[in-house]
Amino acid sequence: MSRRHGRDECGAVTVLAVAMLGVLVLMAAALAVGEAMVVAHRRAQSAADLAALAAAQAIQHAHDPCAAAAEVATANGAILTGCAVEAYDVTISAAVPGPRWLGAHADFAAQAKAGPGPT
Repeated sequence: MSRRHGRDECGAVTVLAVAMLGVLVLMAAALAVGEAMVVAHRRAQSAADLAALAAAQAIQHAHDPCAAAAEVATANGAILTGCAVEAYDVTISAAVPGPRWLGAHADFAAQAKAGPGPT
């Protein structure tokens, strides 16, 4: 005795497959946003580190440390948001824009400090 499926069940697997595909696309998009946020944070930290080193070197050569830091931060895709000089030590703050898709609207900031160190 064979059992026949009724017409009500035709296409049920298609609906399930489309729903699963939608979930996979949403998860991939969320992972892409997370990855973009990590990259932006790393870029902000790298820009701050390099700008702080450039500022410390500028102090050693009697140049404007904040101008050197701003130049290096801009070259690395960041905006210099702070520059504090105390004797031969310099503290730099830099920010980069984060991803602007799927509801993510955060800018990422980082700080770095450079100087000759303890003597």
